[in-house]
Amino acid sequence: MANIIITAPIQGWLTPMAAVPDPVFASGVLGDGVAIDPTGDRVLAPCDGVITSLQSAGHAIAILTDEGVEVLIHVGVDTVALGGRAFTASVAVGDRVVRNDLLITLDLDDIVQNASAAVTPVIITSAERFSISSRAAEGLVAAGAPILTLSEETSTDAAAISPDPSTSPDRAQLSVHVAMMHGIHARPAARLREATVDLEAEVALVHGERRAALTSPIAVMALGVRHGDTIVVSATGRDAERAVALVAGLIEDGMGERGEPLHPAPSVVAPVPPRTIPDDGRLVGVSAAPGRVIGVAHRLQVAEIVFTETATDPAAEHAALDAALDAVGVRLAQAKIGANADEQAILTAHAAILTDPSLVEAAVSVIKTGGSACAGWRAAIREQAAALRAGGDARMAERADDLLDLERRVLHQLTGTAETAGAPLPPDAVVVARDLLPSDVVDLARRGAVALCVEGGGPTSHAAILAATAGLPMVVALGSVLDSVTDGVCLIVNGDEGVVEPAPDDARLTQARAQIESERQRIAAARAARDVPCRTRDGVRIEAFANCGSVEDARAAVEAGAEGCGLLRTEFLFLERDTQPTVSEQTAAYQAIADTLSPRPLIIRLLDIGGDKPAPYLPIAAEENPALGLRGIRVGLAHPEVLEAQLRAILTVDSAGPLHIMAPMIASLDELRQVRAVLDRLTAELPVTSAVSLGVMVETPAAAITADLLAAEADFLSIGTNDLTQYALAMDRGNPAVAAGVDGLHPAVLRLIAEACRGAARHQTPVGVCGGLASDSLAVPLLIGLGVTELSAAPARVTAIKALVSGLDAAACRAHAAAALNCATAAEVRALARKFAA
Repeated sequence: MANIIITAPIQGWLTPMAAVPDPVFASGVLGDGVAIDPTGDRVLAPCDGVITSLQSAGHAIAILTDEGVEVLIHVGVDTVALGGRAFTASVAVGDRVVRNDLLITLDLDDIVQNASAAVTPVIITSAERFSISSRAAEGLVAAGAPILTLSEETSTDAAAISPDPSTSPDRAQLSVHVAMMHGIHARPAARLREATVDLEAEVALVHGERRAALTSPIAVMALGVRHGDTIVVSATGRDAERAVALVAGLIEDGMGERGEPLHPAPSVVAPVPPRTIPDDGRLVGVSAAPGRVIGVAHRLQVAEIVFTETATDPAAEHAALDAALDAVGVRLAQAKIGANADEQAILTAHAAILTDPSLVEAAVSVIKTGGSACAGWRAAIREQAAALRAGGDARMAERADDLLDLERRVLHQLTGTAETAGAPLPPDAVVVARDLLPSDVVDLARRGAVALCVEGGGPTSHAAILAATAGLPMVVALGSVLDSVTDGVCLIVNGDEGVVEPAPDDARLTQARAQIESERQRIAAARAARDVPCRTRDGVRIEAFANCGSVEDARAAVEAGAEGCGLLRTEFLFLERDTQPTVSEQTAAYQAIADTLSPRPLIIRLLDIGGDKPAPYLPIAAEENPALGLRGIRVGLAHPEVLEAQLRAILTVDSAGPLHIMAPMIASLDELRQVRAVLDRLTAELPVTSAVSLGVMVETPAAAITADLLAAEADFLSIGTNDLTQYALAMDRGNPAVAAGVDGLHPAVLRLIAEACRGAARHQTPVGVCGGLASDSLAVPLLIGLGVTELSAAPARVTAIKALVSGLDAAACRAHAAAALNCATAAEVRALARKFAA
């Protein structure tokens, strides 16, 4: 007989069976095979055959091939406890299927969040007849890719070594009550077989008119035995009575799964009732884009795109999908013309996703099985979006919005409802939404929205970046309380603090208008004096720099009055491409930005990728916790050729202004010394005309606490308050469940900043802030009071920050910061800061 190929029933990470976090599967009791940690939500047939078992909970399915191979697919560990709510079967017992037919659709989010594990064993339960001759290597595997090769055992006839129960007069049987809360599913079936393997008896379970031998866990599972059923345990052979007593005892005892049955959850989960507006009238979320406005609530309604799920002409659907992808690609390219740098970068990323062959292949696989082009594209997008959300990294989860944005663009094209501009918004519209995609933000900005308030979302999403670029104040992670805000209600939106105030009274409205007008006047005065060095009212010099990521950002920074670039993000050169940029490419990009800023200082941050910002050409393995793994300077030290190429490029720049290099995510002095050694060697090799200073970003508590050690050898320190806050508080700002608590004004964060400033002061090493707090109007006085002498904000905020600093008294800021360090909570600090600003 020819070899039999078993293919992957689901996309994911292929792993040995021994790695499954359950001893029944890992030990091979049910049979040999492999496991897949899924990133997709569609279980496909791994071979041709007949469905012999489909568990009532929908979590396990078995197929018997014509050659007699039994294949069991068990989705996740302890998934029977989900009661069927995460599984939608497309087949039934007795159906004949062919390879890659759809068997089950999963709610992968539900499984990941509520089951012990999502890892899915693929088991050959007919091991007595077939053995595995080869397996695919561990790693990423696409659905439909070969994973096992089977060959038929020919050395021994199984019947010759099995006792014939008919030759023995010993028979026994016993009725038992099933105590397992989830009935007899895969784990109990395997344990029952294991318990009797050394006994000279053939044991079977009888349920109604059906009978299944314990030697076939699939057949046992196919009986559909539920909690509370009465079944018969039957055995023949020399140890029949002992076997029956043993099996009956295990079943009646429940094998550790006693309890009330879990009734299947409804297919649609009832919505959580909206919370009411707090007594103080303030809805607290997370700041995603700064600014303060007064406007009128306008709830965004997005029409559902209706399409037919099935089609009869796969070739025509495939052609329609190709045409739609081409048309959307052309529109993305057209949209880049005249767009700002952030929009161009995001549109470039979308274009790359659009041509991703894995997406197209996944869509085509659905089309081949009778799905329409629309159904195929949606399934492919949702599978990848689920994978991003299931990866454990909040920033990557936010990128799922980019996929959903492309889903909508292509579906519009396929259905002939190509994207059109929405109806005009009412005057002063504050758009209220459950979530916003990047294209929504661009559209709403063009339609005249004055602010954005979002139930979900994250502060590092592309939507948030575009809102900040467009000058739209944006508050995210407001939660279900936002449901209580109705259309037409007056809103005060404070994007600086992440606060929304619905239905303010007349006194509060008057106060807010006065504050906004006063801010407008200060900014206008600062814009008029944009070339004047930034100083406090009592003459303390505070450098007002800008964070940049492109030539366009540098131009905007100069226009806003920035005195230099405090952070050049170099990732724009390395991401969204298949190969590493050359030294000459990098030099040209850095030179163009230096020329734009000339003669202002330029601080270039070394490559900060890994974790939330992977590059396909760097072999960085998947990590359980990317935020604590290989990222920042660790990547450069692990790949010295990348670090050296970037340093060569920077040293080749001919800058009229001071040029500085900054190392990200430094956690120890040894890391700084390694970078310094490479820099010194290259400086000696290259014709460098002027000295280039080397500083470090203080983003970890370790760097803040040991700032005195770092400052002894670093030329400057720059505090990245976003990551420092997350690491100090052990909270992810991209996770809506905790994002409201991720506050850089938490006393713990302020104390770390104070310690960094004290340590640097011992060596007269300057300290800047290039994180989000540098753009926060409440934080700026505290930072100055703690000893920060340089603030690097988003270009759009530079003028406002200069205006703010010009009205501050440094001595008063120091007293204010000292008081803040004695506060117990971030809320107390913010209350103190608001009082100071009043």
